[in-house]
Amino acid sequence: MKKIKQKILLLLAFLSFAPLTGSAQEIRVATYNIRLQTAQDSGNLWQDRKEALCQVIRYHEFDIFGVQEAFDTQLQDMLTLLPTYRHIGVGRDDGQKKGEHSAIFYDPSRFELVREGTFWLSDKDTERPNKGWDAALPRICTWGIFKDQQNKKSFIFMNTHFDHKGKVAQLESTKLILTKAHELAEGLPIILTGDFNVDEKSSAYQTLAQSTLVKDTHDLAGIVYEPNSTFNGWGKSLKPKSRIDHIFVSPTFKIKKYGVLTDTYLGKYPSDHFPVTSLIQW
Repeated sequence: MKKIKQKILLLLAFLSFAPLTGSAQEIRVATYNIRLQTAQDSGNLWQDRKEALCQVIRYHEFDIFGVQEAFDTQLQDMLTLLPTYRHIGVGRDDGQKKGEHSAIFYDPSRFELVREGTFWLSDKDTERPNKGWDAALPRICTWGIFKDQQNKKSFIFMNTHFDHKGKVAQLESTKLILTKAHELAEGLPIILTGDFNVDEKSSAYQTLAQSTLVKDTHDLAGIVYEPNSTFNGWGKSLKPKSRIDHIFVSPTFKIKKYGVLTDTYLGKYPSDHFPVTSLIQW
């Protein structure tokens, strides 16, 4: 009888602990083009919208996320407003602080950064600033290998921003990222985020979505919240559907939710893109 009671107590203890460990396996991933800081955005200046933008991030409790069009001064503002996060990434113009960063923000209490790097999307030199193929601008991909402190599993997170004009560059950048992901991950699960400047009808998108390495979380999610396009153009370019900001993951992950978050403030938009988020599970 005593042994039976001990077994029952052990079973109850396991069952009470199981929901906690289950929830601990979830990661809130996001991608967010925050729109560069420029005086041309009259009525939507960075200094006026930065707090609203960071409040969106804080409220939705992203664990790890990629940003695009982020300049160094913007990154410093975000670190001030989001003190529990750290970030990695370099500027695309000089490999240091100049120009756009495709930075990765993460919660250091949840993830340990193991390795990091940035490569240029180019057919000439992936290690130094330059434009690839028919791209209008230099483009980069920032990556980091992280260890999840809750289960000690590791993964690679990659974040990018494809060229907005070069069709060849868009397709070839996709191929380069798949090659680099295979090399850098060395068998680890992959999370790839970014503003790809292509929708799901393009050949560049299809090359990613139909690869064996990653799949679109939009297509795998149990719950999809997609009220409109991911690009909003400050409210002037909204469409019923059109996704150019994407989150791709390895088949290792189960996708619970996918959402295009349409938060506004006083009738204004924190950015000309909406953040896209996925709740993924190991």
